[in-house]
Amino acid sequence: MARLAILGASGHGKVVGDAAEAMGDWIDIVYYDDAWPELGKCLAWNVLGDTKKLVENLERYSDVVVAIGDNHRRLEMLVILANKGVRLPAIIHPDATVSRYSDVQSGSVVFAGAIINPGARIGMGCIINTGATIDHDCKLSNGVHVSPGANLSGGIAVGEASWIGVGATVCQLVSIGRDVVVGAGAAVISNVQDSVTVVGVPAHVLE
Repeated sequence: MARLAILGASGHGKVVGDAAEAMGDWIDIVYYDDAWPELGKCLAWNVLGDTKKLVENLERYSDVVVAIGDNHRRLEMLVILANKGVRLPAIIHPDATVSRYSDVQSGSVVFAGAIINPGARIGMGCIINTGATIDHDCKLSNGVHVSPGANLSGGIAVGEASWIGVGATVCQLVSIGRDVVVGAGAAVISNVQDSVTVVGVPAHVLE
């Protein structure tokens, strides 16, 4: 019996649940969130407890998805669950286009309208959001979030836990470091070092 538990019942969690339901792989979907018991429902689904309760009841579920928007917190929870032997599937909405020659690793989510082209590698716990495009041979490290409508050209490397903002564009062969924030609508045309925020057209480091 395939049952899915989703950790995180915020807005991002709603989209994860919707994508999981559209996949049709689970007969039951439930949520856990630290806002429980005040938060008892997420759309049509029940919130059954907090993070502690999920960890105490992992044997009830065939699969667990971490639907936490914060990149670092999401990765932290994925590692904890992986170390407990939990199966952490990738959630790929059926209206996404994902090449059979790409690699989407465990715990990542790919939402409707997203495109992942051949040779791309999406690390563990990434978010490829609605309508985002990842072109050929891009390499996204663990915990990267590519926001709605963002476009990554071919051969781009993105470091761990970086965030590409809504509608941003990254030109081909650019390397983006870890813990980087690319502002909404930015156009990144050159390499970006670790732990900075870049904004504008062309993108520059925000001082």
